[in-house]
Amino acid sequence: MTQEEVNNLDVSARYWHELEDGRIQCDLCPRFCRLREDQRGLCFVRQRKNNQMVLTTWGRSSGFCIDPIEKKPLNHFFPGSSVLSFGTAGCNLACKFCQNWDISKSREMDRLGAQAYPETIASLAKQNGCRSVAFTYNDPVIFLEYAVDIAKACRVADIKTVAVTAGYITQQARREFFSHMDAVNVDLKAFSESFYREICGGKLKEVLETLQYIRQNTDCWLEITTLLIPGKNDSEKELTAMSQWLAGHLGTNIPLHFTAFHPDWKMQNIERTPAATLLRAREIAQSEGHQYVYVGNVHHPEGASTYCPNCHAQVIQRDWHRILRWKLDYDGQCLNCGSLISGHIVGPPGISSPPRRLHLPQVAI
Repeated sequence: MTQEEVNNLDVSARYWHELEDGRIQCDLCPRFCRLREDQRGLCFVRQRKNNQMVLTTWGRSSGFCIDPIEKKPLNHFFPGSSVLSFGTAGCNLACKFCQNWDISKSREMDRLGAQAYPETIASLAKQNGCRSVAFTYNDPVIFLEYAVDIAKACRVADIKTVAVTAGYITQQARREFFSHMDAVNVDLKAFSESFYREICGGKLKEVLETLQYIRQNTDCWLEITTLLIPGKNDSEKELTAMSQWLAGHLGTNIPLHFTAFHPDWKMQNIERTPAATLLRAREIAQSEGHQYVYVGNVHHPEGASTYCPNCHAQVIQRDWHRILRWKLDYDGQCLNCGSLISGHIVGPPGISSPPRRLHLPQVAI
């Protein structure tokens, strides 16, 4: 690419305004970064250039992979289908346990990435038999303009779009972002403000508002994941409070995923999460009425499988991310009692491909 073409990859960003002191404020997420010329926000990918905000990672990806949709994790959104997963770089939180820190905290990733225009991504998904495209690896909130452009291209190609996000986004920006998503998995880090403040550099309140907004004001299919970290967010009191809040504010038919932590980045002195902790969290959520509760990052077929909330028959048997048995009709109704399983379920499922990397041309910035 010529230097002029490279420079043109930076696109004007939305959600900012000028301040009286000469800085501009980013209004995309609750951090409200205030920038002078050439400064970047904490996310690193939104930058002030020529007295406006630009997105520096539009049209660039840190990599692609074809995954089972269950890996996102989404167990009730076209289960058994394949999804084209991709991300960019940067993040607007600072989680000390980040398990994708080489991407989300990179300060070089936006300088070398695959050239990935929206139409290219939609076409790539179509060619590889993927039912959807997932914005993952880093939080798509920070590349909202790029994600929206991809979602529009995917819609033309009859490809669904999935956001894997922490939900740390402002009220005005979330309206646009989620209006273009078909499904979302929100990473609810914990259920305490102190955890968000001290370990993630964020606020719980805004994430809970996002969850309520998605549930009450959009057609997005919603699932929620919580990574349980020993001694940090796994107490019975906190898990009970979280389960009660979710049941009371969002309902009991939203799938919940409790996943195991492994030592990484700035929290390498904490042991892996025992399977018993995940199973106890599952029991607590079920006792509060939640109908679909899963465990992940451990091998536990029962905790990965789907059960009918009416007759309790196993309707989708999974081993890791593989579907072994399907006991639903084409419309997602239990073959045993006829109850409808919540979600976007059309069966029997297609055969999902094993994860595999895809390679696109590289662009040096």
